[in-house]
Amino acid sequence: MSMPNIPNITPIVSLNRCETIDLLLSSIALEEIGLSHILNAEGEKLQAFLKDPHHCLKDYLKMNDSVNKTLRTIVKSQMLLQFKLEDVTALDESCECKCKEKKPKPKHQGCKNNFYEELGYHPSTDCDCKYCRENRPCSEE
Repeated sequence: MSMPNIPNITPIVSLNRCETIDLLLSSIALEEIGLSHILNAEGEKLQAFLKDPHHCLKDYLKMNDSVNKTLRTIVKSQMLLQFKLEDVTALDESCECKCKEKKPKPKHQGCKNNFYEELGYHPSTDCDCKYCRENRPCSEE
């Protein structure tokens, strides 16, 4: 028997560091979505099982074991995803890419929350949100 013939495939992929970090974060998010679908399917399976009252104790124990194994596997996956996320955020913090240059802040056009000071917004005289009302300079009368 001869060895298989594998063609030489060398794809050219050129990604910068920021694009790579974005792809890694997207992959983590997609894995989380996949795990949520598995959890949902497991819940539906359990609901369908519990609707039928004609089960013996052995059936309940088997179902419990199945759900337990699935949940343990999902928890293990969650731990790995947490490690992956920590590594990716560490990469992102050490990244000094051009894509991380500070972009100009949008003009304050009214708000619903009180967090604009952290973003560098200044109180507006024409905005009636709580932040702007509380932080307006006193008008001289």
